[in-house]
This record gives sequence, C-alpha cells and structure tokens, in this order.
Amino acid sequence: MSLTNNTNFHPSIFLLLGIPGMESIHTWLSVPFCLVYLSALLRNLSILFIIRIDSNLHEPMYFFCMLSVADLIISTTALPKILSIFWFHDRKIYFEACLVQAFLIHSLCSMALGFILAMAFDRYVAICNPLRHSAILTHRVIKNLGLTIVFRGALLFSPQPFMLRWLSYCRTNIIPHTYCEFMVLIKLACAETRIYRIYNLTAAFLTGGLDFILILCSYIVILYTVFHLLSKAARLKTLGTCGSHVCVILVAYTPAFFSFLTHRFGHHVAPHIHIFVANIYLLIPPMVNPMIYCIRTKRIRDRFLQILTSHKL
Repeated sequence: MSLTNNTNFHPSIFLLLGIPGMESIHTWLSVPFCLVYLSALLRNLSILFIIRIDSNLHEPMYFFCMLSVADLIISTTALPKILSIFWFHDRKIYFEACLVQAFLIHSLCSMALGFILAMAFDRYVAICNPLRHSAILTHRVIKNLGLTIVFRGALLFSPQPFMLRWLSYCRTNIIPHTYCEFMVLIKLACAETRIYRIYNLTAAFLTGGLDFILILCSYIVILYTVFHLLSKAARLKTLGTCGSHVCVILVAYTPAFFSFLTHRFGHHVAPHIHIFVANIYLLIPPMVNPMIYCIRTKRIRDRFLQILTSHKL
C-alpha cells in the first residue's frame, strides 16, 4: 500500500485483536466478561428503579444516579463488541465507529470521575457544614453541578475524533486491544504525535488527576473535622457515612491509575496485563458500585428487600 507523504490516510475498518497472547482462551474469558456485564446492567437498572419509585431517595442519591447512568453507557459502549470478538471472532470495526467508541469511553469515564468528585463534595458539606447542607446543595445546584460535569467531559474530549481523523495510519489497521482507545490509535499513526500526547495528558490531568487532588483535599478537611468531634461513637458514625464513597473511589481510581501509568511508563509490563486491567476499569466499577451503595445505604437496602418480599408474597 503506497502513500504519498502529504496524504492523510485512514483505513475504512480496523481489526481489534482482543487480548493479544490470550486468543486461545477468549471463549473462556467471555464467560466472566458476560456475567460481569449482565450483573452491571441488572444492578444499575435495579438501583435506578428503586431510586425512581422512592421519592425520599431522589435528592440524596442524585449524584449516584448520574454515576450509574454513566457506568451503564460506558460498559454498553465496549462490552457488546468485546463479546463479539470473543465469541464470533468478529474483529472488524468501522473507522468512524472506532472514533465514536473512543470518544464515548473517554468522555464518559471523565464524567464518572466527575460525579465521584461531586459525591465527595456532598460528603464534605454533610460533615463539615451539616446544618446548611440542604441550603447549599439545593436541587438547582445539584443539577448545575451534574450538567457542568457532563459538559466538561464532552468538551475536553470532543477534539479526539477530529484529531484521530487527521492522522495517517500507514503502518497497520490492526489494533492490539479489545476496544478503541486514543493512546492505542495514535501509536498506529505514522505522523508526529507529540502534540496529541500532550493533549491527552492535559485532558487526563484536568479530569481524573485534578478530581483526585480535590477529593484528597476534601477528605483531609473531613478527617480534620471528624477527629475533632468529642464522642468516639460520633466519630465512627460520621466516618461510616463516608465508607461507601471511599470504596467507590478505590474501585474507580486503582485500575485507572494503573492503566494511565503503564501507558506512559510501563514499557516492561506485558501487553495482555495492561489490556486486561483496561477492561477491568470498564467492567468492575459498573458492577461493584451499585452493590457498595446497596450494602452501605440502609434506605436502599430496605427498599430493595421490601420489593423482593412483596414479589414473593
């Protein structure tokens, strides 16, 4: 395939390899992937349904509702194609579909991390200024925060499809991954990609990196406030209200940081390990987050048990 130096070329289709080095067990891998995906769908839809029918849960769970919707779209954007690779060896993905998938995954992951930051702000106000919680976090403020997070994710990552479209892919159309990802795609380009890497690093910092710093700051203030409470029982009870959110933070940021760092510094990390962790980042949080909030939030747990027992009767 010959190309002139000034021609921007992109193939009509890319080929997704799945998890390189693990092709022989793709069929076996599809079983836990499918079960995790179905579990994520069932749990998130159940939580959204419970919150929808219980008006007392609307405002307290508003940010978690937005996180659940983002998690559902993220997993649905990636998993059907991954399963088609594992089951039917359907590796083809159209160029435009690949760009849309990369944009949706990156922007929605940014939104999910933004909602986790908003939940940290909610915990900060509830613990450090409890008497003014309802006055500060009004329905209008919560709605505007949610819209700002969505707008930020869409705005920061909207240049991605155009940047990827301008590149020439004269090396190969084979993507050694289970889904389309910005950093993976620019590695296939035959042009200079330094500006692209700087853009991606900046966008990543302005979402996950900055959000994580702000979450840390909020929890430093929360811990300072909690350990100045006179009663040990009050300290434990107050910390207990943060337990579910801390678990969500760990579930979201642990694979995210691993994936981000190995892309840039983990040159000796085996490709299949990196790709497997990248898939965990899209799969595990949508499945685990509803379970965390169902277990840790008494009102959701009670409402869920009430619905189950009413159906049995």
